[in-house]
Amino acid sequence: MKILSIIISYNFSRWIRPCLDSLMQSETPTDILVVDNASSDNSVAIIRSEYPQVRIIENKDNSGFGHANNIGFQIALQEGYDFVLLLNQDAWIDKDLLGVLTRLSDEFNDFGILSSVHLTGDRKDIDKGSPGEYILKDQTKTDLIEVPFVNAAIWLIPVQALKKAGGFSPLFQHYGEDVDFINRMHYHGFKIGYCPYVCGCHDRAKRITTKSMVRRATAVYCLTLWADINQSLLSATTQCFKCCFHHLGKSIMKREWEGASYFLKILMKFLTHFRTIYKERGNARKNGIDFIKNIRRAYDLIPF
Repeated sequence: MKILSIIISYNFSRWIRPCLDSLMQSETPTDILVVDNASSDNSVAIIRSEYPQVRIIENKDNSGFGHANNIGFQIALQEGYDFVLLLNQDAWIDKDLLGVLTRLSDEFNDFGILSSVHLTGDRKDIDKGSPGEYILKDQTKTDLIEVPFVNAAIWLIPVQALKKAGGFSPLFQHYGEDVDFINRMHYHGFKIGYCPYVCGCHDRAKRITTKSMVRRATAVYCLTLWADINQSLLSATTQCFKCCFHHLGKSIMKREWEGASYFLKILMKFLTHFRTIYKERGNARKNGIDFIKNIRRAYDLIPF
């Protein structure tokens, strides 16, 4: 059994040691690939000095989370790996996680993404937006719990599922990739699940959220509605534009002119790129593996 752990890094130095050390200490061995998106700190130098066994790909610029992961997916397919583990740079795993999740994947082969409980960095709470709660193994008879969504901080993906559902869509440059990917997993007949008695940590509690970040997240959500191939083109388009107009109107009612201007620009961008979005929906329906075999940079559909 071969596992490739993929980490997309950008100014990674703060988390390098807990992240990479957790993979080194895993009871189930894994190869490690770091795809660096043009860090401006000393991340690459630290990895080369302290972790010579880690493979590094240095992108010349920040090409986005999905694009960088597709590079790792391509290597996994070309080199015959059985699983890929997607691990955020600000995340780390317990030593038994890989062994448990790969065993469960072999037992429940209709699951395309398996994850664990996501704890906060200090292990005192469940990470916001993560499913379920941590339960000791002897307190539960359920090994794998099906959920509609789990964020991409810790994902184990069987390569066989990856071959069918494909990689990350170029419609998403930053955020939204995980929602779209899970939508396509569902379209191709796979379930999403997590094991309640294995853990990883996601250290993001200190992130600062600004109004511009909230607006951007809303615009990305609108795009995920349009890209959802589980919906007809008419239904998906209607939901997307309804969402955009709702937030445009809400901004106008509150006299938040900066927000109104932003959502007006989003609507214009979506209209301008209608054919692009239509084309990528078709690519995802036919064979999402094209996103890996012919890696393309993400479209700049959502302005910062």
